Amino acid sequence: MADRQKLDRTGLLNLLVVYFVWGSTYLAIRVAVREGAGFPPFTMALMRVAVASAILLTWARFKNQRLKLTRQEFLLLFGSGLLLWVGGNGLVTWAEMRASSGLAALLVAAMPIYGEAITCVADRRWPTLPMVGSILLGFCGVGVLSWPVLRHGSSGDVMAVIALLLAPLFWSIGSLWFQRRKPDLSIIAISGYQQLLGGVGFAVVALIRQEPMPTPTGEAWLAWVYLVIFGSVIAFTSYMITLRRLPYQVVMTYAYVNPVIAVFLGWLILGEVVTMWTLGGASLVIAGVAGIFNNRA
Repeated sequence: MADRQKLDRTGLLNLLVVYFVWGSTYLAIRVAVREGAGFPPFTMALMRVAVASAILLTWARFKNQRLKLTRQEFLLLFGSGLLLWVGGNGLVTWAEMRASSGLAALLVAAMPIYGEAITCVADRRWPTLPMVGSILLGFCGVGVLSWPVLRHGSSGDVMAVIALLLAPLFWSIGSLWFQRRKPDLSIIAISGYQQLLGGVGFAVVALIRQEPMPTPTGEAWLAWVYLVIFGSVIAFTSYMITLRRLPYQVVMTYAYVNPVIAVFLGWLILGEVVTMWTLGGASLVIAGVAGIFNNRA
């Protein structure tokens, strides 16, 4: 309990932003890239981070913050930017061409489970028995969520689920790498550079896939604007602040809230179906995440 009382207040306020804004971005991504929306997934993501990084780096320049990077800072921001944006967000964006926003959020909610497993390996320590149980419980939930699609879905649906299983792995690695280095730059500059450098990866993938020019609908444009302003500029910057000010296990608790908001909004606005598999898998994933949080060292 003492550890929780010492948690940084600014970090917690920014974590609230991450909780609620990122819960809604799954819906916005789905609206932007679903069939007929007119946005190719990696082109949409490239446009999103390009505009967001321009806003953030201009803001940093206006505030006279340091923008010149050392070699080590460049490598850290480039590597973590690729992991977070191309490996994490990019795979989610691609998967949501076929997968519902609720399923995407629930599978990505397993991120703290990946994070704890990676931390144990990186620190060369054995997890406690309750922690092992929590990790296994969470992965059981992932299996329950994935099973209906893996069993009955088309090859495209299966590939979308696989992408959603890989996305939180890449995001966890990128987050842990960044948190353990913590470059001496402003959060605004860090957020801007990570999205700028992640955009390089998006551009390469879009070229390799030979994505067509975007022809977005009005709804898709609105979703894109929301993703730029709220998802990239505001919430991602808040996420970088939480990684600096709060323990990693505490930051990852946004996985409690994001899927609940995403499933509700998907059901309310897009009419996405919530099945017993969804409820059962979600319960197991959230129970696993709760166990990891409660049993953290």
